[in-house]
Amino acid sequence: MRELVIDLDAIEANLNTYRKMAPGAKIMAVVKANAYGHGLYEVALKLDRAKVDYFGVADVDEALHLREGGLETPILAWLHDPNDMFTEALEANVELSVANLEQLERVADAARLTGKVGRIHLKVDTGLSRNGSSIEEWPALVTAVVGLCDEQLLECVGVFSHLSSTAEPDDRAQIALFDQAVETAKLLGLDFELRHLTASDGTISYPDANYEMVRIGVGLYGLSPFVDRAAAEFGLRPAMTARALVTQTKRVQADVGISYGYLARTTKETTLALVPIGYAEGLPRNASGKAEVSIKGKRYKIESRIAMDQFVIDVGDDDVVAGDEVVIFGDPAAGVPSADELAVAADTINYEIVTRMGGRFFSTFLGAVD
Repeated sequence: MRELVIDLDAIEANLNTYRKMAPGAKIMAVVKANAYGHGLYEVALKLDRAKVDYFGVADVDEALHLREGGLETPILAWLHDPNDMFTEALEANVELSVANLEQLERVADAARLTGKVGRIHLKVDTGLSRNGSSIEEWPALVTAVVGLCDEQLLECVGVFSHLSSTAEPDDRAQIALFDQAVETAKLLGLDFELRHLTASDGTISYPDANYEMVRIGVGLYGLSPFVDRAAAEFGLRPAMTARALVTQTKRVQADVGISYGYLARTTKETTLALVPIGYAEGLPRNASGKAEVSIKGKRYKIESRIAMDQFVIDVGDDDVVAGDEVVIFGDPAAGVPSADELAVAADTINYEIVTRMGGRFFSTFLGAVD
């Protein structure tokens, strides 16, 4: 009675759309956080068959899950447990981000223990102030990497950073700083193949900074990386539809309170419909009174409080009965609410909406690969 429908063909189509946006650049498909809620293994398998160049994940555990599933496409993991010795990562041919000398030494130790050359991507912080080497520490880090590469313990595959997406002047300043860091690395003798900086938004906004590889996350799932521009503008198709079945309807009189706190009361005799989706499934509670759903092509506002397991909608005199389908969000081209609309109702972004979907949802995959 609760279902996430994931259109894997839409994800492949979005991959191909980005290939056209960044001709000549490799594509790293970012599949962290269960592929933004879409299903890590199923999405990765589909993209693997579509010959994507790389997978990007947050941590080594996500990478190992893909390797255990038999996928051999290169994988980069960039957010590390400070206690991880990286031996499993190297044994599984997982490439690692390195942001400081401490991480670098742990990767080198893993290479000595396993006899495997550690393939790394050096990350420089160009202004996001998160993961990555500071500009001040960058020369020392690069020099240490060059030495370990000369010992054949490591191979530097790439140099990368991440834009803040604050405003064009800020992004342009980061691009310039990244170019300077790359030049410094080359002057210090570092050999590498790939530069990567832009993500779903930057790939569109700054084609001159797409370099040898781009990292595509939210756009891969058919969602716009911009709050003020629709995905359809870029030829992207949303891949996730969240839906459920009405479990009960009841006829009530006027001035009846609905659900916790009586956020809403009926204004006349009407029909109430119960939908078994709540914040346990990831539906934001703070979207109460603002979000809309669709039944039989008509929209209804969730005027009642969203509870852990359910919410109630007032359907008036419409012919709504138990078993009718309720679309929480999906492709707006089909006339249903979008993840973007739910995000606005919940005062968040579409990234969070799809990533948080889970709980008791059952996932159905369209276009799945055997």
